[in-house]
Amino acid sequence: MMVVGKVLVVDDELVPRMSLTDILQLEGYEVDAVPNGALALQRLEERDYDVLLLDLIMPGISGLEVLAEIDKTSKDVEIILLTAHSSVESAIAALRHGAVDYLMKPAKPEEIVQAVGKAVQRRQRRLRHQQVLQQLERSVQQLKEEGLVDATNTTDAEESLSSRERVYLPGGVLFDVERRRLYYEDQNVVLSPAEARLLQTLVQHKGEVLSHRDLVRWVQGYEVAEWEAPGMLRPLMSRLRAKLDPLPGGREWIANVRGVGYVFEEEEGET
Repeated sequence: MMVVGKVLVVDDELVPRMSLTDILQLEGYEVDAVPNGALALQRLEERDYDVLLLDLIMPGISGLEVLAEIDKTSKDVEIILLTAHSSVESAIAALRHGAVDYLMKPAKPEEIVQAVGKAVQRRQRRLRHQQVLQQLERSVQQLKEEGLVDATNTTDAEESLSSRERVYLPGGVLFDVERRRLYYEDQNVVLSPAEARLLQTLVQHKGEVLSHRDLVRWVQGYEVAEWEAPGMLRPLMSRLRAKLDPLPGGREWIANVRGVGYVFEEEEGET
């Protein structure tokens, strides 16, 4: 059977853990399963996964703590939380910190398959996009080396690559979109996947006020009610601003339009 994606299942209860493993393996996924958060973090260091199915309430290292560690390392994995009815509020809090979806336990097989399938598609689209950009960059560089492109002039292809992959922000800060890094002199700021998507979205719509709800949809990939969006976006925005703060002018780049959303200012220092 063709492997359609790699999934790590984390649940301290044996029956749900084995059930999830069986369901996903029948759908063609390569599945690893571990009983606690410590082993989950170890596996994530050792292997590259498309999706992490993460139990929220576990002894020892909880699901929220695993999520926090993943956020620190900027690991690129789609995270789906497994939660009981009594911990829905915690699941919503986790969504605000980088998880992309959550399933109520016990989830129906079709719900599990659908959620994991969507998550795998999101990650694989990102990987394909990165591969295309890398290939385009290599092709442009090869043409330069062979003398087929004037290295003193930027080709249309290179301009397209530059605008999509590397963006200069106010103050001479370089934003490497693909690698999720900000460079300024000797500073090298690493962004989490969600932080990078948020900054990229704001920069692409420079000068345009984006609503909380639109930002959640574009950055996290799902719809939320208008009243929910500000609370879900606020922690992510706070973390992004903290990383931008040491950069020249970074504190002023993103303005909060009260009751509406956020805007990336057109010019450095603009308020």
